[in-house]
Amino acid sequence: MEKLNILVTGGAGFVGSHLVDELVAKGHRVRILDSLVEQVHGGRIPDYLNTDAEFVQADVRDAEWVSKALDGIDAVYHQAAAVGVVQSMYEIARFVDVNDLGTAVLLDEIVKRRDRIRKLVVASSMSIYGESTYFCDSCQTESYPQLRGVEQLAANDWEFSCEQCDGTLRAVGTREDKPLFPTTVYAVNKWAQEQYCLTVGRAYKIPTVALRYFNIQGTRQSLSNPYTGICSIFSTRLLNGQRPLIFEDGEQTRDFVNVRDIVQANVRALETDRADYESINVGTGRAFSVRYIAETIARGLGIDIEPEICLKFREGDIRHCSANITKARDLLGFEPTVALEDGLRELLDWVRDQKPVDKVETATAELAARNLVR
Repeated sequence: MEKLNILVTGGAGFVGSHLVDELVAKGHRVRILDSLVEQVHGGRIPDYLNTDAEFVQADVRDAEWVSKALDGIDAVYHQAAAVGVVQSMYEIARFVDVNDLGTAVLLDEIVKRRDRIRKLVVASSMSIYGESTYFCDSCQTESYPQLRGVEQLAANDWEFSCEQCDGTLRAVGTREDKPLFPTTVYAVNKWAQEQYCLTVGRAYKIPTVALRYFNIQGTRQSLSNPYTGICSIFSTRLLNGQRPLIFEDGEQTRDFVNVRDIVQANVRALETDRADYESINVGTGRAFSVRYIAETIARGLGIDIEPEICLKFREGDIRHCSANITKARDLLGFEPTVALEDGLRELLDWVRDQKPVDKVETATAELAARNLVR
């Protein structure tokens, strides 16, 4: 592929920085736009940031700086977002402002350059689905349940039952055509971001792809941010001699995909036109329990601390979700290459050299104060 001028919003972040490294390695000329938000970066340029990329410190909501950052650009990766599923439930205005308005400002400026922009790839999220797709083996039917009721959860009854036979439903891989039921403000934000981009892309003939990331694990995720991914949160707790805090009974499952595979999907979206104007899952198709992740990380760090299974529940939490990645395979030629165990080993090798600050109890208290955890 010819070498392009590429803008990566949020390019100093977890996924963005890894993506920048790969684009630079492929010979592209890369510009980063990132505000270096305090909660994630402490307001500082991270040591890992690729020095072969041009760095612009600015907010994606600032039209003047976004316009400057887009000068001469051929393709855009929109990774910038306020991230924090539970935090979004009590910082609603900030999340809507950063995620929705930030995307709108970016799109306004992209449209002015629609004759030059050859590809827009936006980071979406599995959170827009809400619960997974479920299957009843007795009835041989597929269903899409929404939130579990408060009375059910208060009774420590965590799983879904079939409405026809009352048997336990089995979670299966979620396809892109599943009915959406976002359960947090952040999830609504991500749905809006992808739909803004796809709608504007179709209208102005700007090839656009939305990638729905599942639970990402890997190096460079902010360890002192209590609203980040659970692999990082559990690592931080353990390194500070604290028990990983697990809600419900720990048997809820997620699809953990390595950041290097997320990067692979992004690069493939740039290099093919087969996925243009599509929303595509990026995961592994495998689900692991939250308890298993906590115990595996503890063993990997050589720390003999059991997780705390609190049997409480958070508002908006889902029970299970994993990806059906057939569409990614068909349109992107995507295939996950990093096994969970290998990815966690690499993460923990990096974690051992960090000095994270544990803020989980403060974050949990914020939820409790708003009756969002019970």
